Amino acid sequence: MIDVRLLTFNALMRDDVPARLRALGPVLDRSGYDIVCLQEVLHGGSVRLLRRVSGYAHRAVSWGVLPAGGLLILSRWPVRRHRFARYPMTGPRRTELLMRKGAQLAVVEAPAGPLVVVNTHLTANRDDDWSEGNRFTRIIQGELEHLARVVTEFEPALPAVVVGDFNVPRDAPVFTGFAAAAGLRDVLAGDTSTTYRPTPRWPSPPALDQVLVRPGRDRPLTARARTVLQDAVRVADGRELFLSDHYGIEADLTFGP
Repeated sequence: MIDVRLLTFNALMRDDVPARLRALGPVLDRSGYDIVCLQEVLHGGSVRLLRRVSGYAHRAVSWGVLPAGGLLILSRWPVRRHRFARYPMTGPRRTELLMRKGAQLAVVEAPAGPLVVVNTHLTANRDDDWSEGNRFTRIIQGELEHLARVVTEFEPALPAVVVGDFNVPRDAPVFTGFAAAAGLRDVLAGDTSTTYRPTPRWPSPPALDQVLVRPGRDRPLTARARTVLQDAVRVADGRELFLSDHYGIEADLTFGP
């Protein structure tokens, strides 16, 4: 029996944003997802569009001038509390720093019991090089170390699911080391099929979007996941568009052995 069905999806902050988000709404309505974790929701207008999605009466978003980190959690069930943890701002200087990247942490009151949901988006590696000495790998490692501390300290007795656009391959040592340090299990470990839409400039992108879980002190948590939202959809003006440059990941969570 599935207790929670969750989607993580980088919604893409550019290129026909209103049209794509309006098309995403009906997809979510039909999906049966209980919790939706979105990245790159960078404008208040985008949040307002997504508020119209029926069935998701609850949300977790932290505000500065804009949605903090571009992170939004939609839930069919009440969000008991939530907070945003910002990653340290380190060089090199880049426009991405304006996104205030970090993690949105929430406790969702699911029917089977409270669940910690962590939605995150890490720095992009502009060099496409995740070796230990790379300048962006060092930034990502610092962010992952910060995230590991945040996850282990936030409601440690509760089961947790940690998802998002990690911008690091699933089999990279910096990612597998993070999962071990945070006490998380990578639900898709060993699956290196891409979660980013291939392009002529990047024909073989790695698996950048991730789902990890942690059991609760007295509540086991098992999960399985698969890639979704790969196909184009028809938008209101009749065009067919891809919903994002990323694919989504759907995760089925079960409390129990």
